Amino acid sequence: MAALLEVKDLQVSVADREILHGLTLTVNQGEVHAIMGPNGSGKSTLSHVIAGKPGYEVTGGQILFKGEDLLEMEPNERAAKGVFLAFQYPVEIPGVATMNFLRTALNAQRKARGEDELSTPDFLKRVREVSASLGIPQEMLKRGVNVGFSGGEKKRNEVLQMALFQPSLCILDEMDSGLDIDALRIASEGVNALRSPERAMVVITHYQRLLDYIVPDYVHVMSKGKVVKSGGKELALELEANGYAQYQEAAA
Repeated sequence: MAALLEVKDLQVSVADREILHGLTLTVNQGEVHAIMGPNGSGKSTLSHVIAGKPGYEVTGGQILFKGEDLLEMEPNERAAKGVFLAFQYPVEIPGVATMNFLRTALNAQRKARGEDELSTPDFLKRVREVSASLGIPQEMLKRGVNVGFSGGEKKRNEVLQMALFQPSLCILDEMDSGLDIDALRIASEGVNALRSPERAMVVITHYQRLLDYIVPDYVHVMSKGKVVKSGGKELALELEANGYAQYQEAAA
């Protein structure tokens, strides 16, 4: 199976403080990997560095995506190559209609890949089909991006973006934050509908409950900036029962 994402001995600092201390992770096509760990273990830092969020200094190691050096690419290049990050707290963009945002982003990616931009009728047809499959009302698409959205609506909007952009790698950074059980189930169903042999997902979470809905192939425990244990989905149940303390000691 082809390696989609290869993180090798990654070291990352923020304001001269090292957050990731030689993290290594390989994700193959078609796989769903869950990354769990306590606050401050570096989970979100990893997701932000893969996506290209500014403010992080990579001091060692490398990230390969489809064999290419991801760290040499700007964030928009990474997105066009097929990297998608669903934020823990999606930002509001007042004055920008969700529909306009989606069309601009989708066509920018298509252009970067040398594909034709979608015409307005083609785009409208596609977004209506995708939003209907996710149970997203058309009225929601007319509002400003995430403005006045509930937590569940914001996460469904992220899933809508994934379904439209069709990325090769979806990184879900604590998508269960602030969601009640119904909203979590709806968002998870949208994510599960996107699982495919060509696409990989990295699901970052504190809690096992998300993994009841999005069942991973592999679970990795992070502590103090590195992966300290990997296993199957049963590892998440063990963490729920016993907590992270033993792994924090192992990382020390």
